Amino acid sequence: MASNRGVAYIAPGKVEVQSIDFPKLALGNRKCEHGVILKIVSTNICGSDQHMVRGRTTAPAGLILGHEITGEIIEKGKDVEFLNVGDIVSVPFNIACGRCRNCKEGKTGICLNVNPARPGAAYGYVDMGGWVGGQAEYVMCPYADFNLLKFPNREQALAKIKDLTLLSDIFPTGYHGAVTAGVTTGSTVYVAGAGPVGLASAASCHLLGAAVVIVGDMIPERLAQAKSFGCETVDLRKDASLGDQIAQILGTPEVDAAVDCVGFEARGHGHDAGVERPATVLNSVMTITRAGGALGIPGLYVTDDPGGVDSAAKTGNLSIRIGLGWAKSLVFTTGQCPVMKYHRGLMMAILHNKIQIAKAVNATAISLDQAPQGYKDFDKGAAKKYVIDPHKMIPA
Repeated sequence: MASNRGVAYIAPGKVEVQSIDFPKLALGNRKCEHGVILKIVSTNICGSDQHMVRGRTTAPAGLILGHEITGEIIEKGKDVEFLNVGDIVSVPFNIACGRCRNCKEGKTGICLNVNPARPGAAYGYVDMGGWVGGQAEYVMCPYADFNLLKFPNREQALAKIKDLTLLSDIFPTGYHGAVTAGVTTGSTVYVAGAGPVGLASAASCHLLGAAVVIVGDMIPERLAQAKSFGCETVDLRKDASLGDQIAQILGTPEVDAAVDCVGFEARGHGHDAGVERPATVLNSVMTITRAGGALGIPGLYVTDDPGGVDSAAKTGNLSIRIGLGWAKSLVFTTGQCPVMKYHRGLMMAILHNKIQIAKAVNATAISLDQAPQGYKDFDKGAAKKYVIDPHKMIPA
């Protein structure tokens, strides 16, 4: 039998590369004729993975990680009609059946049929249906005709693979945050967080025509990365309020739109910098978004956080100033990005050189065996998006 290896979560702060089963076209005891087996071309480390690896979720030991997958089809079930062996495809991190009410309404992040615990599923993620993750050499993907995005030209795809690998999650997710915040031509925007999703969102704001994109973070290297493609920045370690720092850039302490790319492990600002304050970002973006504006919230918030700062945070209850949001008639959009809503259009933007998203997020290729070190470096705040290359298919 062919071999396979994958990145397994072992314990808080520890992952390791292990030998794992080679995937089969099977769902439990039945044949999965609508699925394909992929040879992984590229698979990325995500900030959402870090939440699990830090021990901030109920992820079980032994979970094979990885929900950002790009691969080459090496086997397909007999019900797969429109994809073929040899195709290179992007895999949305959302697993969706294409048949339920939510899928038919385009809400593929909350498919009703792929997770017995609750709506929505993903590869290699806690409470998301038990699907084996793709930080591996090979993986099985179900409902292939519906889910997978085929790249039209193999050579072109491999030449741009560092950009195209980001279509599985962070580019659509960052773009979704910007779209749901109402970013359009001439907008002024604040993006909270200069990790890969925040940088992808900032680049998306430029693609959507924003006049000014301001990115806030506490890590100088990440702020420098945001500046590298034309963003203004605010250093949240400073004692000056966020509104005051925005006013120094815009002449007013408010923006048209804001995107929360941080989530539940948010830290305080100014003198509270470094201290966990899980509602900080949500409350600060409500403060600096104009009345009638909107907040895109692609940052992850969880229902159970074993490492929460208090009993309320442990069950996802945060002290949010909802009265402020109500008074300003703000619009909030939360939840997983429905990747399929955006990935084809964003693929075209990449293929036709309308955006250099890999450069914006500093996509950096590593081997599968380097993944544990990649997790450590990413956790320290490296201004990079780590892309795992298990078969040495990414051009130098």
